[in-house]
Amino acid sequence: MGTLCAWILAQAGRETVLWCRQSQHAAELAQARINVRHLPTVRLPESVEVTGQDAAISQGELIFLAVPSQHLRWVLTRLARHIPASVPVISLAKGIENDTLLRPTEICANLLGPRLLGVISGPSIADEVARGLPATVVAASSDDGLSRRMQELMSCPFLRVYRNADVVGVELAGASKNIIAIAAGILDGLAMGVNAKASLVTRGLAEITRLGMALGAQAETFSGLAGLGDLVTTCFSLSSRNRSFGQRIGAGLSPEQAQAEISGVVEGLPTTRSVVALARRYKVEMPISETLYTVLFEGCNPREGISTLMSRQPKAEHHQRH
Repeated sequence: MGTLCAWILAQAGRETVLWCRQSQHAAELAQARINVRHLPTVRLPESVEVTGQDAAISQGELIFLAVPSQHLRWVLTRLARHIPASVPVISLAKGIENDTLLRPTEICANLLGPRLLGVISGPSIADEVARGLPATVVAASSDDGLSRRMQELMSCPFLRVYRNADVVGVELAGASKNIIAIAAGILDGLAMGVNAKASLVTRGLAEITRLGMALGAQAETFSGLAGLGDLVTTCFSLSSRNRSFGQRIGAGLSPEQAQAEISGVVEGLPTTRSVVALARRYKVEMPISETLYTVLFEGCNPREGISTLMSRQPKAEHHQRH
């Protein structure tokens, strides 16, 4: 996503610096202009400066963080002294930090101090966007001015950007959908069919929404692009690392074996720990997430997990209002 973001900004004529945490990777990318491992369909224009030097980011007017959530604290600790207090920071991460249970923008505030913060999220498979296929995302911030700025910067003929003020909801939706995507992949690996997958997506959205509302998010966010849109994309896309990871588990691999076969970070794996911990803290019922937790971390057989879900006490689909 970092490479894609730099490419989109460059298309609009923005002066852009792409920072890499490994100097060797930066040197290779600067020469080849192609991120062979993660986004081979995009060639970075010469106008994009690629660097591994931390100080290079100090002149930026806006910083986009395309860092996996479990590594965000380490990266920000390293870069904090180079990020002026006046510079807004935009997170592209989709996860919840283990142990602290903090969202990406909360980690940013924790390490960088008071500043304008934003999030970009939604159904945005990178290689599709890079091929110019139409996509839509959400730019979220509690500051409407920053939301409008993100919208202006990232909008292009094939990427439509909507604004949203619900940062909590957008971040929770982006993180939690990866959990449901792993479960969807397990169903694919077990050849459980479309009916089961549709049910999983629907009930998964319901429990994600319950958690979000318990944490102060708006219910509408979860029926929008950051919620339902991203959830459907990640559960059905063959390019989704989380779905592919789950499919390997459904086919009989252990979580460790499945992770070894996936190129890149599977955000849903550590996020399952965090979201289940949040659900228990706020006493929110999340049976799919809880069941996936037992499969990933307690050795539960996936078929047994499905049987447990199917045999739960019958109930109404919606809570009755009186």
